[in-house]
Amino acid sequence: MSGETRPHSPAPGGGDGTSGEWEVVIGLEIHVQLSTNTKMFCSCPVTFGEEPNTHTCPVCLGHPGTLPVANERAVEYATRIALALGCRIADHTIFHRKNYFYPDLPKAYQISQYDLPLGVGGHLDVELDDGSVFPVGVTRVHMEEDAGKLVHAGGATGRIHGADYSLVDFNRGGTPLVEVVSEPDMRTPEQARAYLTQLKGLLEHLGVSDVNMEEGSLRCDANVSVRRPGAPLGVKTELKNMNSFRYVQRGLEAEIERQIAALEDGERIVQATVHFDPVTGSITTLRSKEEAHDYRYFPEPDLVPIEIDEAYVERVRASLPELPAARRRRFVADYGLQAGDAGILAANRPLGDYFERVAELSGDARLSANWVTGDLSAHLNSAGVGVEESAVAPEALAGLLALLGDGTLSSRLAKEVFQVMLETGREAEAIVRERGVGQISDAGELEEIIAAIVEANPGPTEEFRQGREKVLSFFVGQVMKQTKGQANPQLVNELLRKHLAG
Repeated sequence: MSGETRPHSPAPGGGDGTSGEWEVVIGLEIHVQLSTNTKMFCSCPVTFGEEPNTHTCPVCLGHPGTLPVANERAVEYATRIALALGCRIADHTIFHRKNYFYPDLPKAYQISQYDLPLGVGGHLDVELDDGSVFPVGVTRVHMEEDAGKLVHAGGATGRIHGADYSLVDFNRGGTPLVEVVSEPDMRTPEQARAYLTQLKGLLEHLGVSDVNMEEGSLRCDANVSVRRPGAPLGVKTELKNMNSFRYVQRGLEAEIERQIAALEDGERIVQATVHFDPVTGSITTLRSKEEAHDYRYFPEPDLVPIEIDEAYVERVRASLPELPAARRRRFVADYGLQAGDAGILAANRPLGDYFERVAELSGDARLSANWVTGDLSAHLNSAGVGVEESAVAPEALAGLLALLGDGTLSSRLAKEVFQVMLETGREAEAIVRERGVGQISDAGELEEIIAAIVEANPGPTEEFRQGREKVLSFFVGQVMKQTKGQANPQLVNELLRKHLAG
């Protein structure tokens, strides 16, 4: 099998996952770091960005004679995830040892779950941009511990290939992880991206993880194969450790293209782990999986089984917050929002909370949604920050909308004031007062200005009176020029028509 992508006929892109004679089959494995205070089996703190190897202990380093103890909060968080995905919760679940050697795994095994996972048989209903919904089955939700982190130095790419040497940081080792394994129900990269995006939103609402993909709190492995429509599943390959929605979609597109090209050339797809390079857009084979790796799973002898009774499950179920799908429906029903705006706000818990506060204070939900999903979100995306870091608090935005609603500011002036608010953190009212940028809505003041302009332009005035409506825009422009754009446009139009009518 070739290790590089080659160009060929267009890759699959249809909504049903078919392109000509090929059908795509995609399943995702999502690893979620839980936001617990301590690690999965010891009392070391869970941190990010600390000095390497400063949060370790004999337990997470696997020293002889140490005994792990399961983190109760991690079990609760995993149960929340499983319940939110509609899984059946096992009344008896155990941990297994997954045996393999890698430099970031000091014990030479990972404590995970095998044939008795915490949750099985769930699903997530995924909404696409066109409003259609398709269910993605969830095979299993299981608990495990994270490995350490290798830092490859001296190479151009930061990867092991070409590096001069590698260093290992064990701070991450032992961090609680939940793995969510989907059924192979997705047929396009767009569906896979939508599933991952909405699963991230669900996890965020549950409060079980910060789901920061850049920091590795949410990582995605994708299994993908192609086949003739109606044929048995093809040989799959696995794209590992993709850490952005866009890379997941682009990586899948590149691998699908590579597999179809190979099959059309009469080649055989070999089961393998592959890497997508987002810079070059190429696919490289990392290792073949022709021989299934024998992890020699066996029950973890140092941990007791976990017995989960119905009362515990119901307590956890009762603690679940409003989930994104329900919140989206409520935003449409209670606030009258468009489905697109409701989806954006419901998918991001902090943004949805921000919107609800602005809507409550301003009394205008639709206007609030327009500003939160429009100007505010554009700023947040450009700055690369979350709404929690915005210089404009919900109360401040509601104050701006109040000035817009009472006519103090026009839409254009409101946007200008909003930019100043973002830069300074000051209230809209103070900015308007200090800079004198308020909208002129005093009819008497505008009457004087309009009368003078009409008198100074007898030609255009006569044209308007003869039925040339387009001339009105000339007079509006003159008024705006004289008032430096601060005149109330609606009032200007009314007064101009009265004066021009003679």
